[in-house]
Amino acid sequence: MSQPSSPTQTSEHPDASPTTPPTPPAAGEPKPTYVKLAMRNMVRKRGTSLKHFALTTIGMLGVFIGLAYLTR
Repeated sequence: MSQPSSPTQTSEHPDASPTTPPTPPAAGEPKPTYVKLAMRNMVRKRGTSLKHFALTTIGMLGVFIGLAYLTR
């Protein structure tokens, strides 16, 4: 299994905002980690994150209550 000699180009995520390009790190700073970028995105899109958190919480409670009812 050989590695390609040139890196493949990856397309940008379709949800990426075209009006706010990501700022490149300064010359001395390391590249931001995935977790740091995810946290920055959650802060920027606060309403969406809260909505998804609420839906996940309601869904998990529904699953647990349903399982508790079925296994009583």
